[in-house]
Amino acid sequence: MHTRTVFFVSDGTGITAETFGNAILTQFEFKPRHVRLPFIDSVDKAHQVVRQVNHTAELEGRRPVVFTTLVNVEVLQVIEEGCKAMVLDMFGTFVRPLEIELGMKSSHRVGRFSDVSKSKEYHDRIEAINFSLAHDDGQSNRDLEQADVILVGVSRSGKTPTSLYLAMQHGLKAANYPLIPEDFERKQLPGALGTHRKKIFGLTIQPERLSEIRNERRPNSRYASLESCRHEVAEAEAMMRREGIRWLSTTTKSIEEIATTILQEIRPERLEY
Repeated sequence: MHTRTVFFVSDGTGITAETFGNAILTQFEFKPRHVRLPFIDSVDKAHQVVRQVNHTAELEGRRPVVFTTLVNVEVLQVIEEGCKAMVLDMFGTFVRPLEIELGMKSSHRVGRFSDVSKSKEYHDRIEAINFSLAHDDGQSNRDLEQADVILVGVSRSGKTPTSLYLAMQHGLKAANYPLIPEDFERKQLPGALGTHRKKIFGLTIQPERLSEIRNERRPNSRYASLESCRHEVAEAEAMMRREGIRWLSTTTKSIEEIATTILQEIRPERLEY
């Protein structure tokens, strides 16, 4: 049961407000109800937000929290003056003090994604996503020379979500290959990876956790058995050590943490914006 409602109000997609707001909310042990209200780019829409926020306040008997990234001053004023809520204006908190410190005005662009489709960075990100989808789970050996990183590891160790996150968030072309029993019998990496060793990064996981994950997909199967998971993980880690592959355990790490570690190893400049 949620204890309070949190609104993320933006004149764009709301992703910035929600990402930043959630980073703050994780510091508190409670379960809020999340409501994203994107594209609030007019006074009329702002009044609709006010009605929705105030209705929630009446129903729940406590003030909602509102995170905003609104550029239009008139729209923001309606929200700040009309909402019976705690309103946190992120641009007001951070952008305006920076304008004073830097001695310059910000671009105050409404919806920063409005012209992103014309940028090279956006095009590269789409290309990276397409590449990662085409090279998921060893589906294709084509164009591996274009890959920024090739993830290897046993099935369900986190390769696919990490590949897609690297593509979507950082524009990296990430391929991934499962290590299977046949590879362990040959004691060799999949043949297609031989000439791309410097791009390879390994993911491993505790066998107990791997068994839990696999049982959700194929319960009571040999694939999900703890014995099988222990064998595969041990063989995969032994192979990575033999081949001199950099690797990490995904057991207790989020996708963001895994991706950041990989970036530090292969493309540290991507951590700079």
